[in-house]
Amino acid sequence: MIVTTRGSWLYFMFAARGTTLSRIWRRLTFNGTFALVMTLGHMRYGWLDGRDVTPLPFTLIGFVLSIFLGFRINTAYDRYWEGRRLWGQLVNTCRTLARQVQTLVGAGDGAAVLERRRRLIYLVMAFPHALRMRLRGEETMVTDLAPFMSASELEQIKTERNRPNALVQRMAEQLDEAYRAELIHPMHLSLLHQTLTALTDVQGGCERIANTPIPFAYQVLLRHIIGAYCYALPFGVLLPLGLMTPVVVVMMSYAFYGLDALGEEIQDPFGSDPNDLPLSALCRTIELDLRQRLGETELPEPAQPHHGQLL
Repeated sequence: MIVTTRGSWLYFMFAARGTTLSRIWRRLTFNGTFALVMTLGHMRYGWLDGRDVTPLPFTLIGFVLSIFLGFRINTAYDRYWEGRRLWGQLVNTCRTLARQVQTLVGAGDGAAVLERRRRLIYLVMAFPHALRMRLRGEETMVTDLAPFMSASELEQIKTERNRPNALVQRMAEQLDEAYRAELIHPMHLSLLHQTLTALTDVQGGCERIANTPIPFAYQVLLRHIIGAYCYALPFGVLLPLGLMTPVVVVMMSYAFYGLDALGEEIQDPFGSDPNDLPLSALCRTIELDLRQRLGETELPEPAQPHHGQLL
C-alpha cells in the first residue's frame, strides 16, 4: 500500500509511482503513435479526405464503455474493501482470543499456567503470518513462523498444505488439553472455540476473494471494446481536431486503459502490488499487541514504509 503524507494537488498531479502508468505505458505509446501517424498522413497526403466519420458512434460507445468500466471498478473495489474488513476482523479476533486465553485459561500465575498461555498466544500470533503466506503464495517462507513455534511444531507445520487451518487445529487441541487438566471451565471452553471459529471464518472469506476472479468472459469483452475504441478514435476526431488529435487520443486512452488496469490491480487485494493491502504490517500490529499482553518488553519495531510502500 502506498503511504504518503504529502497531499498537495500538484504532487498527485505528477505522481507516477503506484499509478497505473507502469502497466499501460506501452498501450498508450502505441495508441499515441498510431494517432500521430494518422494525423500526419491526413495532413500531408489527405488519407481521410472524403471519408468523414461522424463522432456520434464514438460518443455512444464511450457512454456504454464508461458504464462497463464503472461496474468493473466498483466490483474490484468491493473485493478490496471486503478484504480490508476481513483483516480488520482478524486483528480484533486475535486480540480477543489473547485476552480470553489470559483470563480464562488456568487459575493464578503459576509458571506452568503462564507457559501454557504463552504457547497458545504465540500460536495466535503465528496465524496471521500463515494466512498472509497462503494468500500471497509464500508457503515456502516457513521460517517466518519460526519465532512463534517450537522446533517440533515447525517441522510438523511444514508438511501441512493448509497451515492456517492446522494452526487453528493445534490451538483447539491445546485448549482441550487444558480443559482435561481442569484449567478451563466448560462454559469458557465453548467461548474459546467460538473465537477459533471466527479465525476460520476470516480465512474462508479471504480465500473466497483470492480464489474467485472476475469472470474471464467479462474481462475479455471489456478489453476488446476498449482496444477497438481507442484505436478507432482518431478516425472520429481527426477532422475536427486536426493536430490536436494525438493529444486527445492519448488522454482518452489513458482514462480507459488506466481504469481497467486499476480494477485489475485491486481485484486481488492480498498481493504485494503498490496498491494492495499491507498484510505484513497488519501481522506486525497483531504481534506487537499480543506480545505486550504477555508482558514482553523487547518488542519488534512497527512496520515502516519502504520507499513509500507499506507491505
